[in-house]
Amino acid sequence: MEPLTWTGAAGTVLNPLLIIIAVAFAVSVLASIVSSFVFGGGRIQYGPDGMAVATGGLPGLINKALTYSFYALVGIVLAYLLVGFFTGHRGGGIIGGVAGQFAPVWVALIVTFVLSILFKRNLGLYGKLFDSVIGMVGFGLVMFWVYTALFTGIFDMIATHDPLTQVSGMKNKVPGTVLNGAEEGDYAWYLLGGDNLARDVFSRMVEGSVTVIVIAPFATLFAFMVGITLGLPAGYYGGKLDTFLSFLANLILAFPVILLFYLLVTPEIVLTGIPSYMAAVMFIFPILFVGILLNSRYYTQPNFRTPLLIGVLGIMIWFYLSGVSAKGTAINVLPPFLDLFDISGGILVVFVSVVFVNSPTVFRIVRGLALDIKTRDYVAAAQTRGEGPWYIMLWEILPNARGPLIVDFCLRVGYTTILLGTLGFFGLGLPPESPDWGSTINEGRKLLSIYLHPALPPALALLSLVLGLNLLADGLREESLKD
Repeated sequence: MEPLTWTGAAGTVLNPLLIIIAVAFAVSVLASIVSSFVFGGGRIQYGPDGMAVATGGLPGLINKALTYSFYALVGIVLAYLLVGFFTGHRGGGIIGGVAGQFAPVWVALIVTFVLSILFKRNLGLYGKLFDSVIGMVGFGLVMFWVYTALFTGIFDMIATHDPLTQVSGMKNKVPGTVLNGAEEGDYAWYLLGGDNLARDVFSRMVEGSVTVIVIAPFATLFAFMVGITLGLPAGYYGGKLDTFLSFLANLILAFPVILLFYLLVTPEIVLTGIPSYMAAVMFIFPILFVGILLNSRYYTQPNFRTPLLIGVLGIMIWFYLSGVSAKGTAINVLPPFLDLFDISGGILVVFVSVVFVNSPTVFRIVRGLALDIKTRDYVAAAQTRGEGPWYIMLWEILPNARGPLIVDFCLRVGYTTILLGTLGFFGLGLPPESPDWGSTINEGRKLLSIYLHPALPPALALLSLVLGLNLLADGLREESLKD
């Protein structure tokens, strides 16, 4: 069995085309830069995004060449992926093998985009996202990793090998190396090579997405619930409550983020049980938020409100006790047959740290929005109708602050992803063998001058996810401003 090349049989046709198109694109970029200094003239028009576009003379021809060569470059990249999708490693080599392994993700993305575009006029702000090219690109990058985590964590469909298994003779092997001692039913290659402990780099990159996609959005969501629950009354009521809560938020923000993370995840602090107690406090906020939300909305309908609150809060409290209760810790309040799940110590510490650090910033954003929106006429109208303060905060102020909050949520998930990578890079919080991207980058950097392949895939994965979140936030901001 032969090692895989990067492009396989398809490379005989596609590689020369790629070189020609890449050279044409590079020349077009260079010509565009030179023409901007040397040539003037040409009719100038403004595109939908407000950018000036040269449409006449030599600058116009250069602009067209740049546009077409860029589209051709995107097309040749898609051609590599399509060959890999249909032929796998047999026709597309390493690139084809990787693209083929991601086949469920491509299918899910296509279905998502087709349905979203068809029904975008009925989907509110989400549907308007598909009127923005930047938003669609960002959404595509984010959903690529979301679907990757889903198909990996639940269905185990993408990874080719166990991310923790070490195979003799595969230490630091280059991408496409044949698996040493492969048996029937085993995937026969290390697509992206082996790391310094002879583990499959591709599988570790894929498994690392599960850790990021589980922790980053949920930790950010919890931080938002803490920030909203405290920020709304601080901005609405003002006075001493605002002063006290703002002081606490500023006190936390005064600490350097990395130092604060380091203090929270060090073994000495973990052994004291402080992260567990912090989790017990912070995990209450979603229950408070949902309880107040439903109670304020259905306060005048007690026959419907009471059973609804009992059912919803009962389930949430059960999940809450399952989350904070762990065998062998100070907080062990549920018997084993009622404990739905256990959060590993490392993940709980990182989760609590992220929520604790992000909550004060969210609090300040929500407080500022509440201070502004509470002066609007529709808030005065709600007060005139006799609506309660929490109804006004949650059903009048909060919905009208959703635009900035949604954008900030996307950006904050990106910041959280970077923080998780930073923690993993420094070996804090998560177990040392964890395939999270930060830990994998840290392990790969030790031999970076000799072997690029162990560190590069997780670094590119982290970069693409954060880039997608930022582009998604830009698209949402652009569309929300049109409302």
